[in-house]
Amino acid sequence: MIRNTARAMAAAALVVSLSGCISVFPKAKPASLYRFGEAEVSVPKGPPGAMFGVLKTPSSFTRAAAGDRILTSTNGEMAYIADARWVSPAFVLFEEATARAFENDPGRARLIGRGEVAKADMMLRLEVRTFEADYVNGPKAAPEVVVRVRGVLNRSQDRALIGDQIFEARVKAADNRVGAIVPAFDQATAKVLGDVVAWVNGSGSGLK
Repeated sequence: MIRNTARAMAAAALVVSLSGCISVFPKAKPASLYRFGEAEVSVPKGPPGAMFGVLKTPSSFTRAAAGDRILTSTNGEMAYIADARWVSPAFVLFEEATARAFENDPGRARLIGRGEVAKADMMLRLEVRTFEADYVNGPKAAPEVVVRVRGVLNRSQDRALIGDQIFEARVKAADNRVGAIVPAFDQATAKVLGDVVAWVNGSGSGLK
């Protein structure tokens, strides 16, 4: 009886000692979440004419910046901002911002979703080649956000090329803080998308 009691007490002591060494939830500082693509997109008024449909294929995105981490560049050295994330992957936020830019514009072009019955007169492909905060004046100065996108337009009927153009926006952050860098991403994205929408609207004259 004494031997069994001793064994039980030893087992209980072992459980208590192990429970003090194991942490189920590792201690880590939670990342702050941010979004871009909500700034108002300004599109110059284009030439009058009939509405036309545009089928937009999924955008390609530079791999280093496509996820939820905020990419920076300092003299060619790439890094991510610590303890900060996009609320969704950057390529998802960019696609959502593109759709809103066309929806909110009263111009001639209308995006046609896959599976819609409406006719698509053009096909639009966007390639996001640069999407980063560039520390052009050193790591302590406010960075310049660079958004560079290639747009390719083809006629749906015969895949003939209508246009191929590079769009770029550079917006300097007000300060070297995440809270100031994120609005610069927002503004640069809005500037590029405004130029893209205006370009597509104006390209409607190439339809036959």
